[in-house]
Amino acid sequence: MTTNRVGAMRIFTATATALVLLAAQLNAVVSGPELPNPGKAPLTHEQQIQLGFQAASQVYKQMPVLPDNSPETQYIRQVGQRLAATIPQQYSWPFEFHVIPQKEINAFALPGGPMFVNVGTITAASSEAELAGVMAHEMAHVYMQHSAKQAGKEEKAALVTGILGAILGSGGTLGQLAAAGVQFGAQGIMLKYSRSDEAQADAVGAIIMYKAGYNPQALADFFKKLSAEGGSGPQFLSDHPNPGNREQAIQQEIAGWPQKKYQTTSAAFQQARAHAATLKVYTAQEIAQGAKSGQWSALNQKNGAVFKAPAGVAVSTPASATTTSGGTPAPVSLQSVLPSSHLTTQDLGPLSIAYPDNWQLMAPAQKGDDVRIAPQAGVSGNSIGYGVLLNGVKPSNAANIDQLTQELVNEMQSGGNDLKPMGQAQPITASGVQGRSLNMQSTSPFPDANGQVQKERDWLVTLPRSDGSVLYIVFIAPEAQFNQFKPTYENMLRSVQLQ
Repeated sequence: MTTNRVGAMRIFTATATALVLLAAQLNAVVSGPELPNPGKAPLTHEQQIQLGFQAASQVYKQMPVLPDNSPETQYIRQVGQRLAATIPQQYSWPFEFHVIPQKEINAFALPGGPMFVNVGTITAASSEAELAGVMAHEMAHVYMQHSAKQAGKEEKAALVTGILGAILGSGGTLGQLAAAGVQFGAQGIMLKYSRSDEAQADAVGAIIMYKAGYNPQALADFFKKLSAEGGSGPQFLSDHPNPGNREQAIQQEIAGWPQKKYQTTSAAFQQARAHAATLKVYTAQEIAQGAKSGQWSALNQKNGAVFKAPAGVAVSTPASATTTSGGTPAPVSLQSVLPSSHLTTQDLGPLSIAYPDNWQLMAPAQKGDDVRIAPQAGVSGNSIGYGVLLNGVKPSNAANIDQLTQELVNEMQSGGNDLKPMGQAQPITASGVQGRSLNMQSTSPFPDANGQVQKERDWLVTLPRSDGSVLYIVFIAPEAQFNQFKPTYENMLRSVQLQ
């Protein structure tokens, strides 16, 4: 279906911690700085990669990008690969490097590894070390998983907004990218980082530079230069808020590190910088205008700047089903969609619900769209063949639950599908509230094991709220398999708690 003994313990702990920190500092003096453990994020490694490359595919639609064989891109990739080589394998990402012919000084890296550097940054850098400093700073954001951690803070808000957006009738774009602080706007793509994120990216970026053979002082020099120049600097600085005493903090960070011979610049940098100065570049305003008309997507195609995600990374929908060579969904293996007996509970704002821990909770692509809980293999594009849809409505006129349920069914049928009620809506109680239950039937987006069209059961449950709105849940599975999913669906319904 579509869409405190505590005092002594504290003293001991503090002393032990101090000793650990002292040992770490002594080790740093002897062997040089080491990259910190980036910690854990709410999103898995795979989810971050998928999310980042989804955003990267949008960059190619909304901004001009130089082709992979351009001198600037080739050079940026050499520097990027040198920096990425310093990162331990267990913390690494599939970094990719691209160049945008934009006049303003800026650069950004997306979750999972895609990095974009403006031509204006290449020409503004005085040395390869300065350019590498910008790139190392961006790489540090990915390494520390700042966007993914932001997504963890915002994911619930995105899901809640998906339901409340429907109830309150609000609109606008909202998705997983926005939850991760990745936004497309008048200044191109923007990532929302806190000042603490920026301070950490400076510190970690300095370590990456040091390990790659660049003097980390160049990173401080570049930021200092931008702050002093003004002009084209503010865009980069607005996207990278100063955590305070930035240059001083970097200098203090690197003061005790062992001295080594650094590379400052190279002939390759000078050549790439000189060539970059000859390119046609666009302002942020010009890029924003071109995005509206589809100019950049067409230009990139013409120039051979075609986005290619790494093998195994999907960039279309959060979950997608296997399709046949003709583009239609292929039959689904029952084993790939069967729910786990272990449920996990999620607070969505208007309600909380438990769901199988091997299924995914997917935020709506837009405000007002359904929240989806489904196995990855049970989703095909905008359609769901196995799983659950949650949403809400707030009618303009007061009505009883029977009338509201009927109006909801009518609205579902207006989409031109073959959805048909099977009998009359019956009373049902969930979370201490009496609602309505109605079985409906439609055509599944997935064929049966023999490749034939099959019917689908859509079990609708509507639950009124004290403010006059109605939450609804639709439990979905093919008719022939619905009874295998029904016990899980009933457990999910029993878990519902209205807020």
